[in-house]
Amino acid sequence: MASKSTPKPVVQPAAKVSPKAPAKKLIKPAAKKAAKPAAKAATPSKPHPALLAPVRVFQIYYEPWHRDLLDPAFVQLDNAGAKSELLEFSVFERLQAHAATQGAQLWGALSWRFGEKTGMKGAELLEAMAANPGHDVYFCNPHIQNEAIYHNMWMQGETAHPHFVALTRAVFQAADLDEGEIGALHPSSSYSSANYFVATPKFWALYLPFIRRVLKAADENLSPTLRNALHSSAADPKGLHGGATYVPFIVERLFGYFMRTEGRGLKAHKVPLLAREAELNVHQKLLRDMKDVAHSTKSAWLAACWVNYRNLYLNQTNSEAWCAQYLRLITPTDVRFV
Repeated sequence: MASKSTPKPVVQPAAKVSPKAPAKKLIKPAAKKAAKPAAKAATPSKPHPALLAPVRVFQIYYEPWHRDLLDPAFVQLDNAGAKSELLEFSVFERLQAHAATQGAQLWGALSWRFGEKTGMKGAELLEAMAANPGHDVYFCNPHIQNEAIYHNMWMQGETAHPHFVALTRAVFQAADLDEGEIGALHPSSSYSSANYFVATPKFWALYLPFIRRVLKAADENLSPTLRNALHSSAADPKGLHGGATYVPFIVERLFGYFMRTEGRGLKAHKVPLLAREAELNVHQKLLRDMKDVAHSTKSAWLAACWVNYRNLYLNQTNSEAWCAQYLRLITPTDVRFV
């Protein structure tokens, strides 16, 4: 179990890790030297200092050109050739069992697009964690505009992945989860996207099995038609996610549900993204504040006022066709709060 205080991270020169490699081959030398006749066996190389630090944040990349975009505060994680429907979740599972995370008090794996999406440097993330010690998971939400205009991330998913809400309801039923979550009003503090977590072994030991149980129950209990739909690339009609299925999009949205249920004993800290906050317009700021007050006071009246304001905003910022297609689908008829 991790200590109660978060150690101050030390930024080290980037190491390179392949989660597919055995532990003994964890660190590869930058270049092989010409062979020389040796009178004695070579001394085994020591692990890179970054892999001995109490806080280890890995950065996933897939192509050689991605390396130019990686943050020097993170450990490079070569995921080339690794294919999994689960995307980042499969990386989390491999890392949990890998020597690279053993002994770490906090660890996580972020995408090669972390800086682009968050507007934050790796050193700034580590500093934010060190300034707020004692939490089991540190997370952020790079798509903060969604906090203002959607009841929750499930409703937002309907606008990006066809029939997302209906399929999610089927998964919740199959896994015996509380369906009320899907149509409820969620506070902005719980919004999370892109799987940007850095957490204690305690968190990972609870979160990873929870997700696996949900997916197993879905596969076992869904009808063949719905199971095929869950694993289909219909989730990515525009090809923006490499033909991903519905599975990773449901998994990333289960974080908030997990934290309210099986993970309710864990302490979480949401890292603010100042660059993204600065991009919010005045209406998005007001809508987010209005929704949060409605949630904190459990005011159905204020929640209804928020819906009206939100719908007016969406009508002004989206096409008539978009509003005709989605507004009814993303507006539950009753008011619920998580």
